[in-house]
Amino acid sequence: MTTPINLNKARKAKARSAKAQSASENRAKFGRTKAERTLEETRAAKLAKLTDGHRLDSDPDKQG
Repeated sequence: MTTPINLNKARKAKARSAKAQSASENRAKFGRTKAERTLEETRAAKLAKLTDGHRLDSDPDKQG
């Protein structure tokens, strides 16, 4: 004789499996972690600040 199966547990396990599969697909699709995004934003802000610091105050063509 076979052992009985709890259908609620089987249904929930199937749902968890499907959710994990879609999460895996989304990770591959969208790809970056929050830490990676924050690091990139920080680097961009630092580069913008550096380039703004090297900018001339006035236009050299108008100095005459």
